[in-house]
Amino acid sequence: MPSGRPSDHSQDAASLSRREALRRVGAAAGTAAAVGLWPAAAKAAEKPAAGAAPEGSDKKIRVGIVGGRFGATFQWHEHPNCIVQAVSDLRPERRKRLMQVYNCERSYESLEKMILDDSIDAIAIYTEAPNHVPHTLKVLNAGKHVLCAVPAAMDLEECQTLIDAVNASGLSYMMAETSYWQQSTISARKFYQEGLYGNLYNVYSAYRHAGLETLAFENGKRTWRHGFPPMHYPTHCTAHLIGVTGDRLTEVTCIGWGDNDPMLQDNAYDNPFWTETALFKTAAGRSCNIELWWGGAHRGCERAEWYGDKMSFLSADAYGRGPVLVHAGDQKELDDGGFSRSAPRVEPYDQPHWWDTPMLPEPLRHDSGHHGSHTFIVHEFIESLIQRRRPAIDVYESVAYTAPGIIAHQSALQGGKNLPIPDFGRAETAAAS
Repeated sequence: MPSGRPSDHSQDAASLSRREALRRVGAAAGTAAAVGLWPAAAKAAEKPAAGAAPEGSDKKIRVGIVGGRFGATFQWHEHPNCIVQAVSDLRPERRKRLMQVYNCERSYESLEKMILDDSIDAIAIYTEAPNHVPHTLKVLNAGKHVLCAVPAAMDLEECQTLIDAVNASGLSYMMAETSYWQQSTISARKFYQEGLYGNLYNVYSAYRHAGLETLAFENGKRTWRHGFPPMHYPTHCTAHLIGVTGDRLTEVTCIGWGDNDPMLQDNAYDNPFWTETALFKTAAGRSCNIELWWGGAHRGCERAEWYGDKMSFLSADAYGRGPVLVHAGDQKELDDGGFSRSAPRVEPYDQPHWWDTPMLPEPLRHDSGHHGSHTFIVHEFIESLIQRRRPAIDVYESVAYTAPGIIAHQSALQGGKNLPIPDFGRAETAAAS
């Protein structure tokens, strides 16, 4: 299928040869190792007192920010162990915005110039989705750690390229997936770790965002979002399963819907769909229903429901219904046909503000973007570097979140054909091999 790489950030980034980039990353591995992240397996559990860096640590991670739209919505300047060393965007007005947000005096006209700054330890990439892997390769090749916006990659080849490049570099890579750190997802993860679901047999997740077509043009020109396939942006949903259970998605059937809109008739991705709805099977035998709907009559949401045989948890929806816990009960009730059935016990769930707890350093204990997730993303990345461990969403997790959507879109293009999803492995397995 077409590579589909429209870009308004860097013309040469999109044409970077994967083979050449990998060769250069491999050649730089010795230098990168000196920067020194000796990864340990990341733990998904959020410990109640995990908010601070190692006691007494005054280590500072010097971060560069590239991408002046989404990149200006994070809290790097508030973390006690982080210094925003420099910012970059091709557009002067966006560079100025980044400098104002992060109170940073140093800016660069391009990522290519910023990576030459030896004072920078890590770079947070908030550029266009088609540039994520090319830009990540450049940053790794410069000997710097990477945090990158979603999705991790555009196709399966890029997924493997990304894994190979990170491993060759000896550096840290983390994907900035917001759904992993949504307040409801943190609760769902705690319930799972405590065994409260019993057997968790299904996860339902919906990312509904009608109106994204307004971002498809800028100054009369097409952006990378013009016709972008919904299932190529799956991580806000796959995180609700993988980020809670660690399970892997192994096969999928997906149905797409589109109309005669010109954007669906002519785009760089040959994508004919506004919405894609998928049923996944997992390695543990669970089902996972995912809706990625970018058109239609519905309210926007990023939410999930987790179903177990002892308890289920439904996050708040877009129509005013708050979060609830559903407990399997031993009481009976009659259905509308007069038949007896089990009567579950339903109770409202008072969703904690996990951002207002010792899970975060004091300066970050406030609400932030995407259901309170942005401060958690900043903290996890910085803390993982200080502790010299893998971040919760390392390169293997990032690919596990991303690749299923790529295959789901292929299924939709084939009328819902059931397709296998390749397993790219895990950090523990790769380290042992």
